[in-house]
Amino acid sequence: MIKVGKWITKHKNLILLLTVLLLIPATLGYISTRVNYDVLSYLPKTLETVEGQDIMVDEFGMGAFSMIVVDDMNMKEAAKIEKQVEGIDHVKDVLWYDDMLDTNIPIEMLPEDLQKSFFNGDATMMIAFFDSTTSADDTMDAIADIRATVAKNVYASGMSGVVTDIKDLALQEMPVYVIVAAVLCLLVLLITMDSLVAPLIFLLTIGISILFNLGTNIFLGEISYITQALAAVLQLAVTMDYSIFLLESFEANKKRFPGDKKRAMAHAISNTFKSVSSSSLTTVAGFIALCFMTYKLGMDIGIVMTKGVVVGVIVCVTVLPSLILTFDGAIEKTSHKALIPSLNGVSDFIVKHHWIALILFALLLFPAIYGNNNYEIYYNLDSSLPDDIPSAKANQKLKDNFDMSTVHMVLLENGLSAKEKNTMLKEVEDVDGVKWVLGLDSIFGPNLPDTLLPSDVKNMLKSDNYELEFVCSDYASATDESNEQIHKIDTIVKKYQKEGMVIGEAPLMKDLADVTNVDLENVNTISILAIFLIIMLTFKSISIPVILVSVIEFAIACNMAVPYYTHTSLAFVASIVIGTIQLGATVDYAILMTNRYQKERVIQKRSKKDAIMIAHKASIKSILTSGCCFFAATFGVSVYSRIDMIGSICTLLARGSVISMIVVICILPAMLWIFDGLIIRTTWDMRKAKVHQRDKENGNVAIEEK
Repeated sequence: MIKVGKWITKHKNLILLLTVLLLIPATLGYISTRVNYDVLSYLPKTLETVEGQDIMVDEFGMGAFSMIVVDDMNMKEAAKIEKQVEGIDHVKDVLWYDDMLDTNIPIEMLPEDLQKSFFNGDATMMIAFFDSTTSADDTMDAIADIRATVAKNVYASGMSGVVTDIKDLALQEMPVYVIVAAVLCLLVLLITMDSLVAPLIFLLTIGISILFNLGTNIFLGEISYITQALAAVLQLAVTMDYSIFLLESFEANKKRFPGDKKRAMAHAISNTFKSVSSSSLTTVAGFIALCFMTYKLGMDIGIVMTKGVVVGVIVCVTVLPSLILTFDGAIEKTSHKALIPSLNGVSDFIVKHHWIALILFALLLFPAIYGNNNYEIYYNLDSSLPDDIPSAKANQKLKDNFDMSTVHMVLLENGLSAKEKNTMLKEVEDVDGVKWVLGLDSIFGPNLPDTLLPSDVKNMLKSDNYELEFVCSDYASATDESNEQIHKIDTIVKKYQKEGMVIGEAPLMKDLADVTNVDLENVNTISILAIFLIIMLTFKSISIPVILVSVIEFAIACNMAVPYYTHTSLAFVASIVIGTIQLGATVDYAILMTNRYQKERVIQKRSKKDAIMIAHKASIKSILTSGCCFFAATFGVSVYSRIDMIGSICTLLARGSVISMIVVICILPAMLWIFDGLIIRTTWDMRKAKVHQRDKENGNVAIEEK
């Protein structure tokens, strides 16, 4: 690697030129990558609810619908609104009562089902069907056009409206995420480092690697808005250590090779690559574990972030050395006395009073485990958004005016007799929380021949192979009541037709909960096993990976217990990804300290106390800097973001970085002290040394060569 380092230092100008040129396609790739704002679209394609959505598109030419509430308008004005909505691009049809009866017929003469479905006082409701899926760009454009062209007292509810609002919010906020994270990280670096220019170079380098990563997403076709929002912040948080390590190594090698900066940098590149490539494996393992999720959003995040870490390592050992050599004079001129005082006294106290940490660990362990196992998760996407956005207002109007929260669809294959359908739908109407059922039979009666049905309505609700029924529910999506209701309706439908399906927003969210509950356990298990294996091979030890993983898992449990004791519900995505990301990103803190402890114990033949003390003093500042950078990069986003799906993840990451930092600094030394003998017996490099237990006043253990 020394030869590669020398080549990089010799051709630094060429590297910088290539970097500038590569930023052009990277920018174009970033702009051209489609962003998916519908988290439900990542459900497995094999689910019946997802298959039903595809059937809707193939059979009826529509993949989404919206309940449109028209408030305080007379019949003629409402009819005009209907025509306006029908004229908007990608609105396939609008179902209203004038599709069945003349608007001159008094509302009181309508069948009771129609009255309940479409009218309540001065409010009326229409169902707009779109020719694309819920999160398709065409559907979101249609929702935006509906909002822009119709009257102010017209409200478009439903999942397509929610997805459109997520898109609008995300586009407003994402640039701010990066700015806030960068500014707060810069503040941390200026405090913890002794140079004014170096932090700016670090941020520039990481910014380049982020753009390279986001630009190469074009090969994936599209990425989730959650992935795009978190990619830059997480990449900044987890790769900052690499830059700090390179500069520290460069400064050390400048003293080793005075007057030869290129040679010093070549050795720094070699040292950094060896250290960073191994430490980054745990971070990569955490992200790769997400790729094993059945819910494909995990793979989306996992691939992008794994790529980001790899790109970060490459840029760190190529572009960053070139920039440091170019601006080394400015770095030296702006150097100043370190603002953070020596932490040796803190280290002495922590190691000497390690029993305090053990007592705290024992006291917190069971409350942390209990809280970690019992926090509340929400799956309703509406809950992750502010109350003042258009979709939230529309959904509230739907609730206030029609006392309904969601609408399910029953998709039936043609073939059931009118009597069977009528009996089935009456059973569905009797299910708790079902307000009404709307279909061809309920509108026109079961005895009207198909040939006499109005063609517009028939085309909306019946195809050559399938028929649609709408079920209005009082229950909000993703609640226990809604899930139980869907189960009962599905049981009734399957009793009459095995191929029948209950589809729509609420059934999809029910499947989302079922799928992600399994994913949560699988992802955590895979990440723990993968990181355990990496640490075991790195240290050639059985006990060390158990200790390090247990320490970080304790930190994760403490982090996840906070929502339980503060009665805070977590977005389902946050509960899945946080464990593996916190483990993969912060176990490096523990590895750094343990690696130095092992070297001091074996190579330098230090006593247990001295080895732990030296390791703690050598690593505490790096751990604090790394943890504070991680906190800074995520905390600002958690405070600013109005999208709770993103904000809750960043809140957990910010808090998790601090907890992991504290646990490693305070509890890990105590664990090394207690299990020192076990570590020696179960670690290959340490077993090669002969250990003599000596009765010394300080109770230390000395290591001597065989």
